[in-house]
Amino acid sequence: MGVRPHLPQRAGHRRPGRGVRGRARSEQGPHPHPRPAPNPHPRPAPESLTYFRRALEALKETPESGEERELLIHNVLKELETQAVALATDRAGSAMLQELLSCSPPAPLCTLLAALLPHLSSVACHRSGAHVLQSIMLQLPRFPEALTKKEEGVVKDGDLESLEELVLKLASEVRDALVLYSGDTHGSFVVRTLLQVLGGTILESEVARPRGPQSLDGQRAPVREWKPASFEVPDTFLSCLQELSSCFLKDISVFITDKVSSFCLQVALQVLHRKLPKACGCLCDSVITYLSTRNSAADSSPLLLFLRDQTSSRLLERVLLASEPPQLQSLFEDHFQGQLQSLAAHPIANFPLQRLLDAITTPQLLSQVFEELSPALEAVLAQGHPGVVIALVGACRRVGTHQAQILQLLLEAFHCAEPPSRQVACVPLFGSLTAYEVYYGLEEEDVPSEHKLEVAAAWPLGEVTVPGSLLLQHLLHFSILGPVLPSLTSMEGPQLLALAQSPAGSHVLDAVLTSSTVTGKQRRRILRRLKGHYVALACSRHGSRVLDAIWNEATLGTRKEIAAELGEQNQKLMRDPFGHHVARNVALGTFLKRRGDWEQQQGAVAKRRKALSTVLGD
Repeated sequence: MGVRPHLPQRAGHRRPGRGVRGRARSEQGPHPHPRPAPNPHPRPAPESLTYFRRALEALKETPESGEERELLIHNVLKELETQAVALATDRAGSAMLQELLSCSPPAPLCTLLAALLPHLSSVACHRSGAHVLQSIMLQLPRFPEALTKKEEGVVKDGDLESLEELVLKLASEVRDALVLYSGDTHGSFVVRTLLQVLGGTILESEVARPRGPQSLDGQRAPVREWKPASFEVPDTFLSCLQELSSCFLKDISVFITDKVSSFCLQVALQVLHRKLPKACGCLCDSVITYLSTRNSAADSSPLLLFLRDQTSSRLLERVLLASEPPQLQSLFEDHFQGQLQSLAAHPIANFPLQRLLDAITTPQLLSQVFEELSPALEAVLAQGHPGVVIALVGACRRVGTHQAQILQLLLEAFHCAEPPSRQVACVPLFGSLTAYEVYYGLEEEDVPSEHKLEVAAAWPLGEVTVPGSLLLQHLLHFSILGPVLPSLTSMEGPQLLALAQSPAGSHVLDAVLTSSTVTGKQRRRILRRLKGHYVALACSRHGSRVLDAIWNEATLGTRKEIAAELGEQNQKLMRDPFGHHVARNVALGTFLKRRGDWEQQQGAVAKRRKALSTVLGD
C-alpha cells in the first residue's frame, strides 16, 4: 500500500516547514524602500509620568458617569495637549496612554490623535508610538456615533474637527507614503489597523493578539473583549479604503516581494474581500498577473516557484481565500492542475494548497482536485502534512460530494479497511493519526489479521492530536457516517472518558452533540458509556466542559441520573475548581436538599428548550 502513516508532529511541536516559513530572510541586500531616519523624541518629565499614573488609578476608581469623572478626564486631556508625543514614544507613557484610552470616552481619541498627527512619521514608525496609534483606532468600534459628531471633536485652526475628519487625515498621510509606512516594522502595524478601521472590520487575528509594550511590572496589559467583528463606518471611510487599494496596485511589486509590506497587502485583501469585493478581485488579479510574468519556465507555471517561497506563499494563501469561484477555477486550471501531489509534499507549498482546498465551494472544482490528490492520501500523511488531508475532507463536507470515497480512502490509508472487522477501530486511529499496526503494536503481515474486540476494549486510548480531532469532527458532520459512529459506540467508558478529558479529543464529543447526522438515539448510545464517570468528567478542565454540553442537551431523566451520581461525591466536587462549577450548573445543592423544587425547575427548563427548538425548526 505504499508508505504507512506514522504519528506526525503533535500539537505544540513545530510542524514540518514551519521554521522555514517563519524565519526572516538573511542577506536580503538593499531594502526595496528607505526607512525613516530615527529622530530623537522628547522625553516625558518624571512628574508627568507620575501624574498620568495617578490619574489612571483615580479614573479606575471613579464612577463611569458623573461630574468627578468628567473633571478628571478634562484635566488629563489638558495635560495631553503638550505631552502627547513624549508620552506616546516612551515605554511607560505608551502603556499608560493605551490603558487610559481603553476606559475613557471619545474626546481623548480626538485630542490625542490631533496632537500626534503633525508628528505621524516619527510616531507611527516608533515601537511605542505605533501601539498608541493602534489603540486609538481600535477604540472606534465602541463609539460609532462619535465618528461624525462635531461636538466630540477638537478645535484646530479655528475649526472643530470630528473624529471622522481626524481619521481621514491620518489615512491621507499614510496613503501619500504608503510604501514607507508599510515597509517599516512598526509602521506596518499602523497601516494594517487603519485598513481594518476604514473597512469597519476588525479581523479575528487582531482581536486575539495581545498588543502594546509590557508595563513596568513586566505584565502585558490585558486585551479588552469589546471589539466586534464589524461595525458601521461613514461612506467616506470606504471611499478612502478604495483609494488605498489603488495605491497597492501602483506599487504592487514592492508589496509582493518585501516581507513586511506583504503583511499589509494580506490584510488589505481580507478587508476588501468583505467590504469591496470588486476592488479585492482587481488586487487578486494584479498579484497573480505580476507573479505569472516572473521566472517563467517551459515545463510549468511560474507561479509554482512563488508557492514554495516563504514570503509570497503567504500572500498567495490570502489571494486564494479572497478569490471568487470563477477566479479560483481559472487559478487551478492555469497554475495548480497536475501539480497538486508535488505541492502537497512540499514543506511550504502545502500551506497554500490547504487554502485552495478551504476556498473550494463548487462540485466541479472539488471533483478535479479530488481526482488528482486523493491517490496520494497515504503518502501525504506519511510526509507529515495532515493539514492537506484535513482540508480535503473539509471541502468534501462543505460541498457535500465525494464523502463516501474519501472515507474509504482514509480507512485504507490507516490500514483498517480490510478485513472489515478492523473498521470499528477507525476513531482511535484517525484521532491519533496512527496506522492500525503501529497503534496496536503489531508486526506488518502479508495477510492483515482480524480485529479482536476484547483486546481493543482493554487498550488505552492513544493521544488525540489536534489534526486528528479536526479530521474526526469533519467526518462526524458527513451525510454518510460509515464506520465512524459504530467505532465511537464500541469504545468503552474509560476510553470515552480519556477522549472527553483530552484537550483536542473533547471537541470530537462536541461534534457528536451538534452533528445533524447523528440521531438522538445514536447520541445516547455513545454517551451512555460515560455513566459512572461523571465525577471524573466534572473534575477535569476539558471533561467538565463536555459534561456541561451533555447536560444542556440531556432529557429530564438523564439529568436526574447525572445529578444523582454527582450528588454521591458532592464534597469532592465542591473542593475541585471545575467540579464546583459543574455542581453550580446542575443546581446540585437544590437537588440534594429540595428534590421537588429541582425537578420543577428542570422541567420548566426542558419545556422552554422544547418550545424554542419548535420555533427554530419552523
